[in-house]
Amino acid sequence: MLMPKRVKYRKQMRGRMRGRASRGAEIHFGEYGLQSLEPGWVSARQIESARRAIVRETRRRGKVWIRIFPDKPITKRAAESRMGKGKGAVEFWAAVVKPGRVLFEVGSMDEEVAREALRLAAHKLSVKTRIIAREDLSGE
Repeated sequence: MLMPKRVKYRKQMRGRMRGRASRGAEIHFGEYGLQSLEPGWVSARQIESARRAIVRETRRRGKVWIRIFPDKPITKRAAESRMGKGKGAVEFWAAVVKPGRVLFEVGSMDEEVAREALRLAAHKLSVKTRIIAREDLSGE
């Protein structure tokens, strides 16, 4: 699963997800992409699950690009523990996703295969998404 090799600080604050994605909002590598429509955290497990769904559907022909990386440590306190005594241990790693961010891109495959693969991947994620094509962005 994806996670940073090392970080400067072990734990982070939750932060806020206001506004739209200014970076990573356009297709750069492939022909079709999966774009986020709402803010949220996407865990490393969800990213890996979506990647496997894409690879399985495309039968390993074509190319897949993952445009997000889980670099935010999400902590959780132990079950049935009293308040106080500090912040909980890191439970999982997540990528912060804002509306407009392109999460996955696929290329070098038929349109119907690409759309079906991205549709299956969208079911694995915790944010609402839409499938976009390279020509859609040039027309807007």
